[in-house]
Amino acid sequence: MSDVQEATNQLLDVSLHENQESIQVMESGPRSESEQFQVTIGATVPTGFEQTAADEVTEKLGSSCQISRDRGKIYFDISVESLAQVHCLRSVDNLFVVVQEFKDYQFKETKEEVLKDFEELAGKLPWSDPLKVWKINTSFKKKKTKRKKINQNSGKEKIDNGRGDKTDERDVKKAFTSNPLDSHILDYYENPAIKEEVSTLVGDDLASCKDETDESSKEETNPEVLKFRVTCNRAGEKHCFSSNEAARDFGGAVQEYFKWKADMTNFDVEVLLNIHDHEIVVGIALTEESLHRRNITHFGPTTLRSTVAYGMLRLCAPQPTDIIVDPMCGTGAIPIEGATEWSNCYHIAGDNNPLAVNRAANNISSLLSKSQIKEGRPSWGLPIDAVQWDICNLPLRTGSVDIIVTDMPFGKRMGSKKRNWNLYPACLREMSRVCRPGTGRAVLLTQDKKCFTKALSGMGHVWRKVHTVWVNIGGLHAAVYLLKRTPQAFVHPSEQDGERTPW
Repeated sequence: MSDVQEATNQLLDVSLHENQESIQVMESGPRSESEQFQVTIGATVPTGFEQTAADEVTEKLGSSCQISRDRGKIYFDISVESLAQVHCLRSVDNLFVVVQEFKDYQFKETKEEVLKDFEELAGKLPWSDPLKVWKINTSFKKKKTKRKKINQNSGKEKIDNGRGDKTDERDVKKAFTSNPLDSHILDYYENPAIKEEVSTLVGDDLASCKDETDESSKEETNPEVLKFRVTCNRAGEKHCFSSNEAARDFGGAVQEYFKWKADMTNFDVEVLLNIHDHEIVVGIALTEESLHRRNITHFGPTTLRSTVAYGMLRLCAPQPTDIIVDPMCGTGAIPIEGATEWSNCYHIAGDNNPLAVNRAANNISSLLSKSQIKEGRPSWGLPIDAVQWDICNLPLRTGSVDIIVTDMPFGKRMGSKKRNWNLYPACLREMSRVCRPGTGRAVLLTQDKKCFTKALSGMGHVWRKVHTVWVNIGGLHAAVYLLKRTPQAFVHPSEQDGERTPW
């Protein structure tokens, strides 16, 4: 029996939660404890937003979360039935299932001894449950691919206003759903409450259902040996070995233990060896590409990752009916993420560059098209608009905005450090005008911390700094500032009767 078939059989013992309510599956006989095993999931998150990601895990999964000493990673325990929900987390980049963690690993003194220990370690690890999780995760990917292909065909037929023969959706669903649980698994991803497909579970190039069936038949008759690679991520200065050496020797032992075939590019299983000082975590990757690649199809010179956008939005705790504005939206990553996750708010994406506004509009359109294909019917749209404007003279009423979230020019690839000295104070002044006194807040990302601090110091009467999150953006040490709008009403500089502006 092939690995994919075994994974499919495993699905019979898994129940998925939909809208925080258990789906009751009719089964004969009681469940055994082994069928409801717990696993530890590791996730990489944007550096600086570890606590934000931990809060999301606790809120959506009800699991306690441990923040790793190695920045940018969190760990949490789940039951296998929650695996699909893990892929719907908005703040995580990559996911892996933990095979084993060594919090205080004692390295030998010489390189040869350390590498010999790595070779021996491979045969001592508890691989069984993590590999079961990997197989279940792989089956999600294959079945999700089939569902998306069928939805694409069905959506095209409906959009064509009835031209050609239409396939009955019930027959289509029945064709590839062989048991009730498979249907529930796939329906979970189609749930409008999720609003976003799990990007890592679906490849861009979709094979036809016939091809999938042919592949399954081949696997039945000629089961292929799994291909794998080992990726070592190492941090710390007291190691006598390199990452490549650790991956090479540990990978060789894994190959010998499982009789798998090593392949650095076209692999089925990616084994992770994470080393941070004296902490070692061995895991198996559950994502093929980062989950932050979910919204943007039209990229600009400085496109913000969706996971960072989510973290920034979560900092300001949006409430229903809030008006949220990104006055320097670029490709629209922040407002699009906001409209997807906080659909009960109204989002405005604006920029002074017509090319940026066009990219944002195209990204919104692409997301709507994807939603339409996914649901197989015309979409109701998203609560978002894209506008071209001048950041220093916004066409918005005074005190009409609840939240401002934006990625300010770093002065690197966009703008310049010199221009920021004039731009930042003008931006903060205009933001204070449109933001609601007393309750308004702003979350601003910038790498030009010196300039921003100077500009903010002259705006103390309208802005109060609440919190600072230090983040890593493309290798640059940046900061996310959470500001609160003071109750003081905005007074335009021209109305200050000869007084000099604070800047």
